Amino acid sequence: MGALWIAHVTVTDSDAYGKYAELAGPAIAKHGGEFIARGGRFVQLEGKERPRNVVARFPSVDAAVDCYNSPEYQAALNHARGASERELMVVETTD
Repeated sequence: MGALWIAHVTVTDSDAYGKYAELAGPAIAKHGGEFIARGGRFVQLEGKERPRNVVARFPSVDAAVDCYNSPEYQAALNHARGASERELMVVETTD
């Protein structure tokens, strides 16, 4: 089954977070991830609002978790730490 990588983000340092985004995209693609929503319009209905929301589709939960733990993504993530407040989850799809 496929999986969705869902991130809710408040950017606190746009320069550092820009470097994260520059490196994260190729790392996600390398692991079979494809962005389906990236910072577009949203309506917050419940919970804490984050102004940046990203959804990527992966072939499986394992592929998404392997991406997160990969050296390429961890190198990108070093730029996001301290430059953002984030929640990230991987959810298995029903397809």
